[in-house]
Amino acid sequence: MTQSPLASPPRIDRLPRADDPASRLSALRARLATQGSEMPPRRHLSFGVHAVDACLPAGGLGLGHLHEVAPEAEGDEPAALGFALALIARRLAEVPGEALLVLAKGHPMPYGHGLAGLGLDPERLLLFEAGSDLDAYRALEEALRTGAGELAAVAGLVDAGLPLAQSRRLHLAGGRTDLLLLVLRPVGADSPNVAATRWRIAAGKALRDRFGCIERPCWRVRLDRCRNGRMGDWLLEWDHAAHRFGLAGALAGHPHQAGGAGPRAGRP
Repeated sequence: MTQSPLASPPRIDRLPRADDPASRLSALRARLATQGSEMPPRRHLSFGVHAVDACLPAGGLGLGHLHEVAPEAEGDEPAALGFALALIARRLAEVPGEALLVLAKGHPMPYGHGLAGLGLDPERLLLFEAGSDLDAYRALEEALRTGAGELAAVAGLVDAGLPLAQSRRLHLAGGRTDLLLLVLRPVGADSPNVAATRWRIAAGKALRDRFGCIERPCWRVRLDRCRNGRMGDWLLEWDHAAHRFGLAGALAGHPHQAGGAGPRAGRP
């Protein structure tokens, strides 16, 4: 059968002959480098505050990485939850999709007006009540494995510390996604884990309107651990309309104090 003159012969990319190991190895390295350059870089969630982003690898919270959030002291649990929800709201403002909040037994259910006050659309937040921490971790892991196409963020509230084994499972499952992944654990429940960052949150003095209502939530934020980054301590406020963090009050004029890497730097 005669081949059409208009048809081009199939192109076959061949590596150098096996009897030339050096050339073959060089070609393999070049091919891997080309394939690696075509992969999209891992994305990050920026705080929009240079003092904070400068302490984080690549300038923001790594998406697909596990991040731990905890209250600074007893009574700061609502502040820690508010900070985590603000992060979720900022992520949802950037991309379509929904967020999943998994609550272990005993945690109060967030209500619509409170979520709206943080700039978080209640219709974009899925709530799942788990019977125990183990069930909560299973739900988080399953969401990471199956919900990456519809979810933008996944967060869990647990009753005890973040165990090493569970953190590894979440780390591996999250590494295949670009989701914001948060676990909120109670005060005093420190335990070794593989979380990329650990945040300790306390309530700050919030800006109020003329009626005495909170206009901008405020938190004392301490980055207690940061893999491949630096620790820091800041007083941050949240603009729910713009979905943006900012340095609060007097600290806004002194970024060198607010962004310090030492413990308690920039505390009021």
